[in-house]
Amino acid sequence: MKKFLIIDDHVVVRSGIKGLLAELYQPSITEEAHDGESALACLKHNFYDLVLLDIQMPNTDALGLMEYFKIKFPDLKVLVFSMSPENIYAKRFLKAGAKGFISKDAPLQELKTAITRVLNSGRYISTDLAESLAMTEDQQKDNNIFNRLSAREFEIANLLLDGQNLSSIANTLHLRVSTIGTHKARIFEKLHIKNLLQLKDLAVSYRL
Repeated sequence: MKKFLIIDDHVVVRSGIKGLLAELYQPSITEEAHDGESALACLKHNFYDLVLLDIQMPNTDALGLMEYFKIKFPDLKVLVFSMSPENIYAKRFLKAGAKGFISKDAPLQELKTAITRVLNSGRYISTDLAESLAMTEDQQKDNNIFNRLSAREFEIANLLLDGQNLSSIANTLHLRVSTIGTHKARIFEKLHIKNLLQLKDLAVSYRL
């Protein structure tokens, strides 16, 4: 009998994955945790064949949690299942011990493939991520996502990373706040991010 643990703060997501696992693996048991603390409580008393981990949960340092898993439960198979951008987070979680990374936007068949592969002691990453991991350092520099930005957008991105708000940037560059807001929206669109936290994480990934 297979035993699974879903760590996700959204009830609907947990319910959907639980149904999928019940369909794929009979008989099986699937338990649920809504944050890092409840996940550790489960792991303290149980062994799981596979853990599905979200990485954006309240009161949870998901990367720290993954690193803890690697130390305390070295044989634990963890598949990261998240809406967070793969290009920002995947490499770090794989380095921390995750066996795979898949987006919540992925087709159902791809999720099934990822679960099966990790459960069978394999690894799962997307084709795009595999290509990125195979790149040399020089190729990664050439492929730097920040190269998509115009000179002005890159300047504003750096000011945002320095902690300046829109008004402060507008004063610095002698532009209207609305203009800075438009540039910010374009920066987020080009980098495929949604907030400043993701911009900071992306900057760290590309050593900006």
